[in-house]
Amino acid sequence: MPARATDARRAAVLGSPIAHSLSPVLHRAAYEELGLVDWSYDRFEVDEEGLPAFFDGLGPEWAGLSLTMPLKRAVIPLLDGISDTAASVEAVNTVVLTEDGRRTGDNTDIPGMVAALREHGIEQVESAAILGAGATASSALAALARVCTGEVVAYVRSEARASEMRQWGERLGVEVRTAHWSDAEHALRAPLVIATTPAGTTDPLATGVPERPATLFDVLYDPWPTALAARWSMAGGAVVSGLDLLVHQAVLQVEQMTGRAPAPLDAMRRAGEKALAER
Repeated sequence: MPARATDARRAAVLGSPIAHSLSPVLHRAAYEELGLVDWSYDRFEVDEEGLPAFFDGLGPEWAGLSLTMPLKRAVIPLLDGISDTAASVEAVNTVVLTEDGRRTGDNTDIPGMVAALREHGIEQVESAAILGAGATASSALAALARVCTGEVVAYVRSEARASEMRQWGERLGVEVRTAHWSDAEHALRAPLVIATTPAGTTDPLATGVPERPATLFDVLYDPWPTALAARWSMAGGAVVSGLDLLVHQAVLQVEQMTGRAPAPLDAMRRAGEKALAER
């Protein structure tokens, strides 16, 4: 049932570290645009050990939670159910809470990635490359299952990570080949490159950007642009940013938590851009 403008409800983002999160900026902008004057959205520093106690303290006023690292898998045993999308990568970034106490998990990162790509005209690619092999890389694979018709090459640092990515590929129905990180410069020639690594990791690759790069999806948004994204853009390639991902996945979260659709994507993006510019 859609939320009423007079309903006093709460939502928040949880994680550790969490101080950098832009989620409060995006969700509050959405509430303002939707006229949800009594809704609030906060951030809480919560690690895996503290997550069960946080859930125990939730009252009926809570409408939803956004989850970042390291909670996306730790939260699953605390839920009454999860969506097929979340189950496909064993990761939940969205929890919808009903007034009768039911807790349902979803993953909006995956459709958020797909939506961000489509916004930049990427409906389908013949092949792709992924830089990294962490939790975001598995979500990237799940997104590529929807847009990539051929092989995905994942560039990783260890055989253990390589094995994990191949297993995720089998599970998600994606043809995955792995290569060592020392050859990561070869990834830059792919029709679509998704960089999922922490800040600074891809900086040394910037000098290897080809003369005519295709599309780079860099999931970072702060600092922005990354050295790789800046060089890519200078060379004329298309760049999808972490803010694009953050906004699109937050749009889906707002719609699920409030029952209001469509969420105000443009207002949320403007709020995010303004907040980043002020940092």
